[in-house]
Amino acid sequence: MRFISTRGGMAPAGFTDVLLSGLAPDGGLAVPESIPPVSRAQLEQWRSMTYSELAAEVIGLYATDIPAEDLSALTAAAYGPEHFPDPVVPVHRLDEVAGGLELVGLSEGPTMAFKDLAMQFLGQAIPYVLNRNGQVLNILGATSGDTGSAAEHAFRGQKGVAVFMLSPQGRMSDVQRAQMYSLDEPNIHNIAVDGVFDDCQNLVKALNNDASFKATHAIGAVNSINIGRIAAQIVYYVWAWLRSTDALEEELRSDYEVDVAVPSGNFGNIYAGHLARSMGVPIRRLILATNENNVLEEFFSTGVYRPRGRAETLATSSPSMDISKASNLERFIWQLLGPEEFTQRWPELEAEGALDLADHLDRLNTEFGFVSGSSSHADRLAAIGRVHSAADRLIDPHTADGVTVALRFMEPDFPTLVMETAKAAKFGETVTEALGRAQPDPPEITKLLALPQHVDTIANDEAPLRALIEANALHA
Repeated sequence: MRFISTRGGMAPAGFTDVLLSGLAPDGGLAVPESIPPVSRAQLEQWRSMTYSELAAEVIGLYATDIPAEDLSALTAAAYGPEHFPDPVVPVHRLDEVAGGLELVGLSEGPTMAFKDLAMQFLGQAIPYVLNRNGQVLNILGATSGDTGSAAEHAFRGQKGVAVFMLSPQGRMSDVQRAQMYSLDEPNIHNIAVDGVFDDCQNLVKALNNDASFKATHAIGAVNSINIGRIAAQIVYYVWAWLRSTDALEEELRSDYEVDVAVPSGNFGNIYAGHLARSMGVPIRRLILATNENNVLEEFFSTGVYRPRGRAETLATSSPSMDISKASNLERFIWQLLGPEEFTQRWPELEAEGALDLADHLDRLNTEFGFVSGSSSHADRLAAIGRVHSAADRLIDPHTADGVTVALRFMEPDFPTLVMETAKAAKFGETVTEALGRAQPDPPEITKLLALPQHVDTIANDEAPLRALIEANALHA
């Protein structure tokens, strides 16, 4: 398996090469030259595997330059009991809420968010590659909430790796901030930016586009533009389909399709679902759910992609999705248009501030299976209350966006899986508002919130960020 750039200016490279590089040298994103197919027979062979065993098989389709024995060791370490309970990803039926509704539990990891499932793999794979090559890596990333803490907990104390994580000042929950800012390992550097998430992302891209600075300071990325993270996320779509069909007779499984609802801001998680579907996992529709920052919903409903600026990006009660420029969408549009048409049309986005692909609108649903909807604060409160009342289960506001839109699109008793985003305890204020009474914080949250915090605050400007990296970066 080799990877190329969406912009066409990168020589084909292996998985371990693009794992460390973040953006391609031409400013594009790494995509697989071809999507590996998975047959129904192969899915059945995987049914009895543990999560770490399945991860080695699925990721191995992309990471063909990592020996199978080594990859198995990496996934065993990533998804072992010191990081995740058993099962790593539980699947809960919510028939009391709606017949056929299921919740895929992606928040069992150390930071109580779905990002742990990919990041714990990167926390093993990247040091493995660095050690093999005699290299160091300075990870530069941006987070709207959960990516930063998941990355920092995966790489804290790791030799040869430093993390510089940008976050929007004042736009994360108390728990999200505490999970990041309370870390005091010398290789972890938290940087709060006076701006929104997209400002943080733009700073990351600006430094990545400076080839000299990037090379001098060995800068890489582990946010959702990292293809290694995407590969690791495909695993739980396969796992969820297998667990959803476990109770079926074998002869019924071959025709069993599911819909999957995914809360989405930066399009990374649902892009992994799109790859799983493209590989052959029996997913009928991908139900994309946004909050009030509905740039993605607008694209999949109208065919027009129009990123928004800071002034138009709302601060909502599902803050990890307060994103108005979905970085991973480039990968999907590249596939939608094909390399030649993509090269012709992508510059329209930079020149005009929008990309009108309404001429491809029908294909988004018929060929690629996407439908989309948005959710409001009132919708989130109602969904949290409904799930708690009917099923005695707490969900966080981002998962509530997913439930809201899933209920809008699902057909009676047709299996619809909602991808959980985080534990409700990370967003206690919204959950309290939804239920009309405060929920007691788990002891680990109380302890976390009491820890001292460490963060550098900078203006939305490249200069102070460059200075911080120059002063603290690792060098081989």
